[in-house]
Amino acid sequence: MAVPKTIILPLLLLICGAALGAPAYEGYLRNGNFEEPPKKTDIKKTVLVGKTALPEWEITGFVEYISGGPQPGGMYFPVAHGVHAVRLGNEATISQKLQVKPGSLYALTFGASRTCAQDEVLRVSVPPQSGDLPLQTLYNSFGGDVYAWAFVAMTSQVTVTFHNPGVQEDPACGPLLDAVAIKELVHPMYTKGNLVKNGGFEEGPHRLVNSTQGVLLPPKQEDLTSPLPGWIIESLKAVKFIDSKYFNVPFGHAAIELVAGKESAIAQVIRTSPGQTYSLSFAVGDAKNDCHGAMMVEAFAARDTLKVPHTSVGGGHFKKTSFKFKAVEARTRITFFSGFYHSKKTDIGSLCGPVIDEIVVSHVA
Repeated sequence: MAVPKTIILPLLLLICGAALGAPAYEGYLRNGNFEEPPKKTDIKKTVLVGKTALPEWEITGFVEYISGGPQPGGMYFPVAHGVHAVRLGNEATISQKLQVKPGSLYALTFGASRTCAQDEVLRVSVPPQSGDLPLQTLYNSFGGDVYAWAFVAMTSQVTVTFHNPGVQEDPACGPLLDAVAIKELVHPMYTKGNLVKNGGFEEGPHRLVNSTQGVLLPPKQEDLTSPLPGWIIESLKAVKFIDSKYFNVPFGHAAIELVAGKESAIAQVIRTSPGQTYSLSFAVGDAKNDCHGAMMVEAFAARDTLKVPHTSVGGGHFKKTSFKFKAVEARTRITFFSGFYHSKKTDIGSLCGPVIDEIVVSHVA
């Protein structure tokens, strides 16, 4: 997604705010888990009636308030992060106003899944920024995929909107939304001896308290507004932000799982000196999440490439590796993706892949 030029000034404010050590906000939006129900007069069967029918939110169009589990007509709606959720029908929206810090970077974390059509899309917007999240790929066979999307606040009050831009034959068809949280992100700074920002992935989106699946970072995210600060999600599919509470993480509290083969890639542009030789080191392993098989991580820097094999038996093992590259320009892109596609051994409907962590680029004397 393109980054508006108007983001540059707020980004400078963001850097200043981080330097001042301002406390970051994190948690659910008001009624972000939708467990505060509508009044009986504001709902007919499952359909919400009136723009303020959903407490703390404004709605437009065909919006349903549903309970998870089997539905009339034989459908089953997974609500992985509570009991209730909303379904956005044709052209429907829900929105909420938030007080924020101008110039700060925020990430929204939310549970979302499709309910009918293969080509369902969820549009998330905080004007003037917006992004379309394709939901046709189910990364988790049990439903309840969790996504993150980030924005830079332009003013002290913003409106967060979730929109189903599609039009299906069944007007009720559309994305299911079952939890919405927000986190103010800290702009990453360089650390001594490393030209990579946020190389350990310690700064990232909010993890829903009752979610064990990690957080999917949507494709085509620019580094200035990425939910993984400092990094570009440049692939056609998402990558997964995982934490040490539910996954094996090589270092620290977080890492990245490349869950969609060559369609799942992250990159960062670093400052280099043409002709200078650098060392790129990183850790490769598995998340101890039933992902087995012969894995391969491919790393690129300038004109050099390294393929790192890792045979996973699902034990959470990892290894560190490195290679040298010579910079050609003043800016060098480093890129990582998985060479193969994987799914869990006992659940072939859930995508998985190799884990990368602790990425360091340093000068070679």
